[in-house]
Amino acid sequence: MTEPAIELTALPSLDGIDAADWDACAAPGGDRPVDPFTTYRFLRALEDSGSVGGRSGWQPRYLVAKSEGQVIAVCPLYAKGHSQGEYIFDHNWAHAYENAGGAYYPKLQIAVPFTPATGRRFLTRPGHEVVGMAALVQGAVQIAADNDLSSVHATFCTEAEALAGSEMGLLHRIGQQFHWVNNGYADFDAFLNDLSSRKRKNIRKERATAQGFGGRIVKLTGDAIQPHHWDAFWRFYQDTGNRKWGTPYLTRAFFDHAQDSLRDDMLLVLAVDGDRPVAGALNFIGRNTLFGRYWGSTEYHPALHFELCYYQAIDFAIAQGMERVEAGAQGEHKLARGYLPVPTHSLHWIGDPGFRDAIARYVQAEKRAVDEEIEVLTSYGPFRRENREEQQ
Repeated sequence: MTEPAIELTALPSLDGIDAADWDACAAPGGDRPVDPFTTYRFLRALEDSGSVGGRSGWQPRYLVAKSEGQVIAVCPLYAKGHSQGEYIFDHNWAHAYENAGGAYYPKLQIAVPFTPATGRRFLTRPGHEVVGMAALVQGAVQIAADNDLSSVHATFCTEAEALAGSEMGLLHRIGQQFHWVNNGYADFDAFLNDLSSRKRKNIRKERATAQGFGGRIVKLTGDAIQPHHWDAFWRFYQDTGNRKWGTPYLTRAFFDHAQDSLRDDMLLVLAVDGDRPVAGALNFIGRNTLFGRYWGSTEYHPALHFELCYYQAIDFAIAQGMERVEAGAQGEHKLARGYLPVPTHSLHWIGDPGFRDAIARYVQAEKRAVDEEIEVLTSYGPFRRENREEQQ
């Protein structure tokens, strides 16, 4: 029996696809998605706010696969003129390629912009997982080849996608982040009881210092988040963005769109002095994972960053019965606070055969180094020795 033909289309805007068709692939089942970042509402907020498109260097080319008139797979595909906002970095690849006389940019990126959170990147309607992913991979590679682009990259994909993509001939790259895992804890004290005595005391002291900053800490989600909260958080986000990236990735309008369509997907933790927010951390709520994303402040208070970003996130995850907290990119300081190193995954297609061979050797050597680093860092983790085996 002949397989139905698959039609592939690259869309410059989400205007070209219905939300229901996109989310049938991105968030099947209709309940809270595994993560909100590939949902129509999140990607639409990025697009409508001008956070992507224009001069951002992220030009949407959303890839859509149809079979017999039905959307069976989609992916957030972007043409990129730089390597900013990705968090799985290939700057050294770009420099090497351009030093050899090639043009590394533009490239194609299958990713959620500015979001180093693991999740599906090849979004398939249930029952079309294998053929849908294959169509998306082949389509992205064909677009790159037809337009003489250097490469295609799928970043922060799942391990299952990475293994499947490797079978298709893509290069599998390993990175590292720090995640907190809920070992069935009844409350924060139960988590602390799994730590060594010294680490337990340090965290209790740190929390007391932070919570004594002179105000109160509030956790807001859903309708409790009000438009005026975003005025305060925008100031925090600008401060962090200016220091880290030179300019914030998200526009102010993104937070207005988030208020309209994403507030049920978000946990906003604020430190408030009187009626004046002085610091805040923004998290996104998945089905079983809380994703820490942004932090900022207008005043310095000792340990307040750790309290808002890490400990309040753990409190929320335990209360909601969530399995883990992903704390975002980088930061070995998270280790002492119960967040352990875990591997992250990405897939890469390199057009030039010689350059591909060099990158293949590089990612193999890098994988060995990352595996060793994860092993060493885990051994220095804060958990009591008898609990470390369970946490790995």
